[in-house]
Amino acid sequence: MKTRKLGSEGLEVSTIGLGCMGMTVQYGELDDEQSVNTIHHALDIGVNLINSADMYGWGKNEELISKAIKDRRGDVILNTKFGQVRNPDGTGGVSGRPEYVQKACEASLARLGTDYIDVYSQHRVDTDVPIEETVGAMSRLIEQGKVRYIGLSEASSDTIRKARGTYPIVCVETEYSLWSRDVEAEILPTCQELGISLMAYAPLGRGFLSGTIRTVNDLIDADRRRDHPRFSSENMAENIKKVEVLEEVAEAKGFKPAQVAIAWVLHQDPSLVPIPGTKRIKYLDENVRATDLELTDEDAGKLAMAFPPDETSGERYPAPQMKRLEL
Repeated sequence: MKTRKLGSEGLEVSTIGLGCMGMTVQYGELDDEQSVNTIHHALDIGVNLINSADMYGWGKNEELISKAIKDRRGDVILNTKFGQVRNPDGTGGVSGRPEYVQKACEASLARLGTDYIDVYSQHRVDTDVPIEETVGAMSRLIEQGKVRYIGLSEASSDTIRKARGTYPIVCVETEYSLWSRDVEAEILPTCQELGISLMAYAPLGRGFLSGTIRTVNDLIDADRRRDHPRFSSENMAENIKKVEVLEEVAEAKGFKPAQVAIAWVLHQDPSLVPIPGTKRIKYLDENVRATDLELTDEDAGKLAMAFPPDETSGERYPAPQMKRLEL
């Protein structure tokens, strides 16, 4: 397995990681045994970056990962996140309060069955708490030996700069793919300037860039993507036109569209680390093979022209969730 540096603090990880959200959040059918086997297979082939969050299934995702890595902790670079909370009335919220940072970390450690987290990230920025206070609390977890490195998720360029001024940040997790390129304007350049890796989640556009999801009927009734604007019938009909160009490049290269989509992300910067999510060994192997595909600048440019920034039909999240991004 090829590797990349995650940030500039000396941490080395597999070129792509494994996003585990879909193992407990409804993206298709759930199967715990299949998911554990997929994590085992990932470690067997050298995919060591395992990505989770305390709100994926509200703790269930971390508990599932705990079962999978119980006897293999040394093989794993474990990344989990905190910050999204459930309010007493059932609504969602965000907390970056220093006392909550400590509490959330200890709860994640217990669920994960480990005494340290390799990369601990703030899932969403709390605009009511200065980022310097939140990051300061995260740095104290490093002093306590409970965390090795810290990261952010869906943070703005300004927030990233303030956080980096408080303590070294190794990664910023955000959505980045051919159909989600808004980070190219400010966030990616800021990360490159500060020696921070962009950890790209949903590099396959939540599966859409694989070309296997062509209408909303390709999703089961309980699939949460049905609530995402980009997966409405009208928007999918527009977006699939762009995927046809991706399919043309894939056919010419002898790879699958999903592999070309991942290769495009990898092509953008040597410090980028995509974390495509899957719960199936078959798709994990296909994703890993994307690391063998070297796109030419001409290939990458053709794809970029087919997927211009800000021209994907539909927002990437439902309206309430969009308000919590890039803060």
